[in-house]
Amino acid sequence: MALYAIVPPEPHADRRGEPSPATEPAVPLTRVKQIVAVIVLVFSAMLIFLAIDGLSVNMRLTLAVFVATITAWTILDLPDTPVALAGAATLAVVGAIDEDVLYRSLGNDIVWLMLAAFVVAGVLRQVGVIEQIIRRLLARLATVQGLFWALTLLIFATAFIIPSTSARAAMLAPVYLGIAVAIGNARVNRALALLFPSVILLSAGASLIGAGAHLVAAGMMQRLSGQSPDFLGWITLAGPFSLLCSLLACAVLLRFFLTREERVMAIAERNADEAPTPLTRQQWTVLAVTGAMILLFAAQPMHGVGMPLIGIAAALLLANQKVSGLPLKTALKSVEWNLLLFLAGTLVIGEALLETGTAKVLADRMVGLASSGIAAWPALIVAFAAIAATLSHLVITSRTARATVLIPALALPVAALGVDPLNLVMVVTLASGFCQTLMVSAKPVALFGAMDPPPFGQSDLLRLAGFLIVPFVLLLVVFATLVWPLQGLPLH
Repeated sequence: MALYAIVPPEPHADRRGEPSPATEPAVPLTRVKQIVAVIVLVFSAMLIFLAIDGLSVNMRLTLAVFVATITAWTILDLPDTPVALAGAATLAVVGAIDEDVLYRSLGNDIVWLMLAAFVVAGVLRQVGVIEQIIRRLLARLATVQGLFWALTLLIFATAFIIPSTSARAAMLAPVYLGIAVAIGNARVNRALALLFPSVILLSAGASLIGAGAHLVAAGMMQRLSGQSPDFLGWITLAGPFSLLCSLLACAVLLRFFLTREERVMAIAERNADEAPTPLTRQQWTVLAVTGAMILLFAAQPMHGVGMPLIGIAAALLLANQKVSGLPLKTALKSVEWNLLLFLAGTLVIGEALLETGTAKVLADRMVGLASSGIAAWPALIVAFAAIAATLSHLVITSRTARATVLIPALALPVAALGVDPLNLVMVVTLASGFCQTLMVSAKPVALFGAMDPPPFGQSDLLRLAGFLIVPFVLLLVVFATLVWPLQGLPLH
């Protein structure tokens, strides 16, 4: 398979650079958004500071910053990281939180775990071990249908070692291009291009390090109850759901995007010079260290060493020229510093909502507004939260931002109606992982959709989302109400 250099489209480039003639009609829309944002902010400020009673000064300030942050992300569509950092800094400036909370966020164990995971992922990408393994396994497949099922399982497995959906997409894009050349069928390649980002996004929910949103959720769960799922515990709860959703996406693409003849079509023979080469000693070493790291993650309750420390040790070992041929300085260039700073900022905002009691007030007011009879129907409460969180990707394009917004603004208030808050935190976090409806909903979708020529269009995404969204929500409700209570995560 030939490797190609894939350059993801620069997000928001059209809104930050000089407008071209083709983008001139978008200017009035930008002004409309600005006017709507001003109206929302002014109206919200009047409610928070004048109309709502029973709030302390710090609660009002925290709520105002929270609303401003959401407005910037959704209506104005401003970049995620600067908004999150500005919101966190504003909370410290106005005195809603101590300055130390802001500084400590950069030293949070979540940030260190993600940093280590990015270094490990960078080494894996540099030595090409993931691509080598996939090529060796795919060389045994003869039909398109077998290829799709095998790819689904292989992409699913990468969620446990690569900490970012966009990093997984960048790593797997050359694999798609190589397979697409071998197949040489436009319709099959369209379905294949849809399979990669769909499974990347849906499978991320299976791993605690699969997305920053999961670490935000785990941190919130720790603050709420003093306990949160570890690496293996998260897999136990979310793994089966994410696997079923990934397999469902594969089944939908095979059934509704390909004919029977296309499903059983034989894959073109690879040329001899494209045959996978044996793994080198360096690749075996990198694979062994990564495997040991994952095993230590899973056995964390037995040995007691924290996941961040394990990850840092593995990263330092792998980012060694004698081990991987990649020095630490080079490996650090693969770290998505933008995401780490974004995580730090959102952690501060989330902590402020909990520390000031703002989240509790939201929950109490929700109970006061809702009918007491709805508490007798926990399945309906879970379904409402699942639907709202699933659709949230249409207005909030960042997965971590969705978790930061939905946990205090949706999960905790709705939990006050009679559902266990930890259960609902899991529901909204996993539901926020459904984000393949629009090209701008997720970076993996944008990356695969921006290839030349584009393998799929917006209408293909809408069609796929239409098939997936209902069974996705139903599966989530079934797990939250029937499966997770059997695993120790109560419904109420």
